[in-house]
Amino acid sequence: MSKTTIRKRIAITAVSAMFAGILTVASAPVANSAVLHPGIVGTGASNPALGAQAGNTSLYVAVAPNTTGSAAAGFTTTTTSLADTENAALSTGLLSKDTTTGTAQTVTMLASGTLSLYAAVTTTTAFTVTAGTLSGATSQASTASTGVTYADPARTALMSFPNNQDAPAGSPTVVLWTAPSTAGTYTVSMYYTSNTSVPTLASPGNGVLGGNITVTVVAASSGGSYSAAYSSCATKTDTTALSQTAANADSTQAQVANGSPWYIGFILRDVYAAYLADGNLVATATNGAIVSIAENGDGSALASGTGSTVVQYGNGNAGQVKVVQGTAGAPVTTTVTISYNGTTVCTKTVKIVGAAASVEISDVATVDLGGNDAVPGWLDEGSLVTGGQRNGHYRVLLKDSAGNIVNPATADTFSMDAATTTTTVTALTVNSNYATSTSSSSGARFSVGTFTCGPVAGSSAVKLKHTTAATGVTISSPAFTARCADDPYTYTASWDKASYTAGEIATLSVKFLDSKGNAANSVDTPGPVTMVTPFLTAVTSTGSASMLPNAAGIKTYTFTVGTTSGVTAGSYVSIVDFTNLTAVAAEKQTPSYKLTTGGDTTTNADVLKSIVALIASINKQIQALQKLILQRR
Repeated sequence: MSKTTIRKRIAITAVSAMFAGILTVASAPVANSAVLHPGIVGTGASNPALGAQAGNTSLYVAVAPNTTGSAAAGFTTTTTSLADTENAALSTGLLSKDTTTGTAQTVTMLASGTLSLYAAVTTTTAFTVTAGTLSGATSQASTASTGVTYADPARTALMSFPNNQDAPAGSPTVVLWTAPSTAGTYTVSMYYTSNTSVPTLASPGNGVLGGNITVTVVAASSGGSYSAAYSSCATKTDTTALSQTAANADSTQAQVANGSPWYIGFILRDVYAAYLADGNLVATATNGAIVSIAENGDGSALASGTGSTVVQYGNGNAGQVKVVQGTAGAPVTTTVTISYNGTTVCTKTVKIVGAAASVEISDVATVDLGGNDAVPGWLDEGSLVTGGQRNGHYRVLLKDSAGNIVNPATADTFSMDAATTTTTVTALTVNSNYATSTSSSSGARFSVGTFTCGPVAGSSAVKLKHTTAATGVTISSPAFTARCADDPYTYTASWDKASYTAGEIATLSVKFLDSKGNAANSVDTPGPVTMVTPFLTAVTSTGSASMLPNAAGIKTYTFTVGTTSGVTAGSYVSIVDFTNLTAVAAEKQTPSYKLTTGGDTTTNADVLKSIVALIASINKQIQALQKLILQRR
């Protein structure tokens, strides 16, 4: 080797040593993960804003995507504002960064990577590290500074200002830190000057801690592969974007209405919480549901698909899948599976109800003659839906062909089947406060209807129709009996048993009749009642004036047999007095019953009777024995 060649190599080595730790250049930056990194989650494609936090107490790390192959300090000869500083900063080898900017920050990065740091300072400031090297420290207020000094080795950089606190307010100050080549945990700190605490080159900790970063340096990246711990997948009923920083929960809705879509949002990240790179995204739905998919589409409109499987080449940054019915109007429960490069990353099951296919009628009252008055007590609807109390004579429930509950679009979608109209029952209607819930346990799943009676008592088999406005398809309920009768006029009362034992349940049934002897209607109260029931304790209320008979004109009351003082066996007569009715035409009812205490109920009379029977039996046996003796003689 020639002396010239040797001298050239020595010079190159010296230059390389001089710049070691300050700048790392990759000849093929795209393939060198040690100097490149994607954007860190929660930051988008930008570095955090320099003015977002208070000066001196925030230390920022450049997290924006970097494909240049080298790190860059946030200060250049052209930076003239805080925004210029933050836009210019570039780190290399960065794998993950938390979202804080104070004294409890965490970073994971590759060995020999470089963090580009920046802060808005107002005082003399020291940057110090436990290992690695600092370089490139400067400030936009350099004309006011007295210079930057480094410790040897370059693990502390001191940015000084006259009198320690003469920096222009919020001056952008930057520094680069190159991590060691050895994996481990290191600390990067920033100290600033207070009235009594001044950092120095020899003792930076004499200042006040304004920023602190715990850095985990690793030899190789574990990123690039799906991590469930840092990814999200959730069902939604609209295109609202999933949260990038908070936990995402599935929609609380059990189903969506006929013709409405489900959405499944997903965010796919690796173990460093970085978005997965472009890959094959596949969504597949069961039971014939149709899906479409979009990368970077979460939060935006998405057209419906054409099949049950869809493929998209894209990354894990906020995608979404749209799920619709395979057949219009048909209910579907489908399981949607989303995979990334062959790895299943999300499985969700959603339900879309179909068009209304059946009308169910329940809790039908008997209505007063000549009208359709309804009272709160019959259905006891309360304020289950917006609009308040719903008074009605029957409940209506819509279901699709799979038995899922369907809510009507409006109350006007219901009407009476004209073929079932009679002079007894002339009309059926549904309250404008229609059903709003699809939960099988909610009273709001029902709509409430009324029917109108003519002037003569009787009953008719009627049907209620429902028409789906979007399609014009009409369905009818099965025929149900709607009965009309006059107000309670007289009544009878009876117990369900003739005799009860202490501790049993006794039921009193009262049947109300109108003035024509028909079972009375169930929307007019018979009024208050007074009851005398010896040794029986009422379980159900008996004195309420709002108590209504059922559709057959019968009201029942429940009692327990016994009182706090016990039970005395014997026969008793109860008194049932509906005072409003007995004041006009009805008679008080006096149904009787017997009570026993249970256990041994034998009386003295029973014992004496048994003794007499025993003596008679003995006498018969003696007579038979005497007759047998006489025969043998």
